[in-house]
Amino acid sequence: MDTIYALASARGKAGVAVVRISGPHAFSAARALAGDLPAPRRAGLRRLTSADGALLDEALVLLFEAGSSFTGEDVVELQLHGSTAVVRAVLAELSKQEGARPAEPGEFTRRALENECLDLAQVEGLADLLDAETEAQRKQAVGVLSGALGDLAGAWRTDLIRAAALLEATIDFADEDVPVDVSPEVNALLDTTLVSLECETAGTRIAERIREGFEVAIVGRPNAGKSTLLNALAGREAAITSDIAGTTRDVIEVHMELAGLPVTVLDTAGVRDTEDQVEAIGVARALERAKAADLRVFLLEGVDDQPAMDPLNDDLVVHGKADLGASGDLVVSGKTGQGMDQLVQRISSVLETRVQGAGIATRERHRIAMERALFSLEDARIEVQHGPERAEFAAEEIRTAIRALDSLVGHVDVEHLLDEIFSSFCLGK
Repeated sequence: MDTIYALASARGKAGVAVVRISGPHAFSAARALAGDLPAPRRAGLRRLTSADGALLDEALVLLFEAGSSFTGEDVVELQLHGSTAVVRAVLAELSKQEGARPAEPGEFTRRALENECLDLAQVEGLADLLDAETEAQRKQAVGVLSGALGDLAGAWRTDLIRAAALLEATIDFADEDVPVDVSPEVNALLDTTLVSLECETAGTRIAERIREGFEVAIVGRPNAGKSTLLNALAGREAAITSDIAGTTRDVIEVHMELAGLPVTVLDTAGVRDTEDQVEAIGVARALERAKAADLRVFLLEGVDDQPAMDPLNDDLVVHGKADLGASGDLVVSGKTGQGMDQLVQRISSVLETRVQGAGIATRERHRIAMERALFSLEDARIEVQHGPERAEFAAEEIRTAIRALDSLVGHVDVEHLLDEIFSSFCLGK
């Protein structure tokens, strides 16, 4: 296997730059630059020199032996002065070492997966942690990276293996008088796993929203003040505002953080009947995006105005242009800021309540794997109810569920996903 190396910290000028080396020749490659190396897991200051003896930099050198490193291989980290020239010189010298080559994107993490230092769910958690922009995303990613999903899947798997073993015992001794009826214990194991799986599957969609961001659509008639409200929420001129009805023709998106949650606020075209073909397309898109959004804020203009579509649970009905004397339960003015704090609090409160139902699993892939397991376990429970003569079919359904859970953490059936997952990583990961 090749020894790989890459800059593990961000590119550009910095106080410190970290170069990571991993593989069977990691120590010898580092020794070629630093001379004698410090003891594993003990930092040592060393002068790094080129093959002709020229000084490259003074750096802290850290060694991690195979089995005690991120990748599971021998790993060296060089903590350099963070100039572009120093990093370039050190990487150039490493390229001259026998068996060493630059790492591909995500290759360090891929080796950690292949060496069973991480499972696939933890790899995805690491990718999410690197991309996290809000506190909620950070907490969720840390939970997955810690192995919580793998632990949960492992507990399910243990119970299902026990249930399958009990059924297979009845198959093996079908011609003998077996005094113990295993169906009560099998049913108990299946029921416990089903309840836990159903709960986790139900929370996956909310966890996906934390990872990808919630969508909040501002919906209303032309000139209701939607774009002004969006600009007030964003704190900048994100949308064009004017007194001309129909100025917003397409959906405008602004990303922000509310109560630690990632939120995309959508300014949609004013909803009305129109003969203008371009505006009609904008209205259709507005309604489509509003229906698909996680939350809708209906902005009304005047006491006789009504929401453009039926509000769903938790949707907010807001009276705009408070500076012109509007009244109601929730009144705001995008121009003066009146009522904006209350609106933000109401939006945040709704989303925070939904987040409480979030599960550990965060991706559609996780949900699909768990749903496959659920379907198989439901079938297995039916087969068990039909009696010992159907034990073989019940055991096979349980084995199918176990395979689905194995795919959840990457033990089987995920080879086609790996290239896509690791392509999103930077070179140093």
